[in-house]
Amino acid sequence: MASELFAGNQSERYKIVIGKKTLSKKFILPLIKCHGKVMIISDDGIPKKITNQISAICKEKTKVFKTILKKGEASKSIENFKKILNTLIEKKFDRSDLIIALGGGVVGDISGYVASSYLRGISFIQIPTTLLAQVDSSVGGKTAINIPAGKNLVGAFYNPKGVIIDTDTLKSLPEREFKSGLAEVLKYGLIQNKYLLSLLQENSAEVLLRRERIIQEIIFESIKTKSKIVIADEKENGLRAILNFGHTFGHAIEANGKYKKILHGEAVAKGMLIASKISYLENLIPLKDLEKIELLLKDFKFDLSLDEYQYSDLKPYIYRDKKVKAGKLNLILLEKISKAKITNTFNPKNLSKAFAI
Repeated sequence: MASELFAGNQSERYKIVIGKKTLSKKFILPLIKCHGKVMIISDDGIPKKITNQISAICKEKTKVFKTILKKGEASKSIENFKKILNTLIEKKFDRSDLIIALGGGVVGDISGYVASSYLRGISFIQIPTTLLAQVDSSVGGKTAINIPAGKNLVGAFYNPKGVIIDTDTLKSLPEREFKSGLAEVLKYGLIQNKYLLSLLQENSAEVLLRRERIIQEIIFESIKTKSKIVIADEKENGLRAILNFGHTFGHAIEANGKYKKILHGEAVAKGMLIASKISYLENLIPLKDLEKIELLLKDFKFDLSLDEYQYSDLKPYIYRDKKVKAGKLNLILLEKISKAKITNTFNPKNLSKAFAI
């Protein structure tokens, strides 16, 4: 049975559907019936069976075109952004037409940014097929592409028309990518949602085995947490920044490896550990809480080693982060487990110390 919840502000509310076999006429047709043309943007890592299934449903009501990108973070580029825009122009898409983002976070981010930019904005739908995209990037309206200077530095806030999450798509997801998505789920528990955190602590084995009941519940709780935060601060002027817990360091680790050595969630897991260590060094959390966080990350089989990273190597990327304002770095730290805070008053020496403890 599908669960439903809403995100976005009152003027741009959109429905999120979560469940098994939701990639169906029942949920897709109402979202596309008013559109003359649909562009499905996907990547070559998505099983053709899923792409063909969505295409066949859409063809009952509209003309369908496809753009298939190469799988991987490198596809979230200015070159692909231009390529998709030119394809939309070539196929004579207008403001009454629609984009469907079918894939993981890379596909969703670039598709959303294209939708926000083309003709100053056309509608798009998110159909996320990875756990990472389902619990994080498909909800909240952040769209972006990467440039050589860093990740997600060019983008826009732009909400989708709707989000359809089918947990069946996770069955074909490689183990490493599934675990990468779990980092974002853990994040929601660590920054705010105590109930989600207890679910994760008590059901780590069930989660790793991808049991349907627990997977649906952690997705629902993750999105509920994100939606609540985003509604309170849609354009990231304050509270919403806590969603970036672990990301300042995680993004730096990704950029340092040119987005090839490590998956986003793997980097975020390391980043959350670093941020937790800084929280401890800043006397915000006791050692026992730091140990609990480290144990939780290890329960989900994350590699937490920092041996190959030096703060001096990551510092240039850290200070290009979007959370730098007026030359000051805003860090997301923990006041306690399940309570995050934003601060730009910290001992800078603790950033490098965190890599050594």
